[in-house]
Amino acid sequence: MRATAEKVRKELRKYANKKTAKALQWFFKTGPGEYAEGDKFIGVKVPHIRSVVKKFKDISLKDAVQLLKSGIHEERMFALLTLVSKFNKANEDEKKKIFTIYLKNSRFINNWDLVDLSAPNIIGAYIMNKDKNILYRLARSKTLWERRIAVLGTFYFIKYGQFDDSLKTARMLLNDKEDLIHKAVGWMLREIGKRALAAEEKFLRQYYKKMPRTMLRYAIEKFPEPKRKEYLLGKK
Repeated sequence: MRATAEKVRKELRKYANKKTAKALQWFFKTGPGEYAEGDKFIGVKVPHIRSVVKKFKDISLKDAVQLLKSGIHEERMFALLTLVSKFNKANEDEKKKIFTIYLKNSRFINNWDLVDLSAPNIIGAYIMNKDKNILYRLARSKTLWERRIAVLGTFYFIKYGQFDDSLKTARMLLNDKEDLIHKAVGWMLREIGKRALAAEEKFLRQYYKKMPRTMLRYAIEKFPEPKRKEYLLGKK
């Protein structure tokens, strides 16, 4: 029998837990004035969501998009993990379709975990060897989550030793006001450093005094303590 959005909802609720839901709503800052204000959780952990994705792998894109538009966080997570799974097995035309669906529905990709588990594997994977203009349009977006999509999209490039777009995005977002962007940019700089420390340090020497403190701390997290202190004290 064909998988449907309604069957997925019922399956997810088998794993729902009120105590977990309450903890997740606190962890993901869903209160008034917080970055995920009003987001709703039913208390399903990611490993269980992944198991439901495997069980309903034949769900249609139409039904996946229906779940992506849900007010329930775990249903949106299911939809995004499904899109990633389908993208990985798709031909070029199908990949373009999923990429387009993702961008068209970016307003529903509205928390950092949703972005982080999907943007590298859809946005980054699709445009790696294509025009990157969409990346920079997203980086200039007024929407926090679209800017984070831009940053995390470059993670896919980093894994293949391509750093230029990550560094360009980092420069664009040096003055961003959002802590979640500072953390994301710092994380990507740290990932570059794992593969090419000289490339990260070249960027840091030029910009570390201009960086938000959180961005710098994330970027140098794995540095030896004496070197970390030099950056934090502005002595590099």
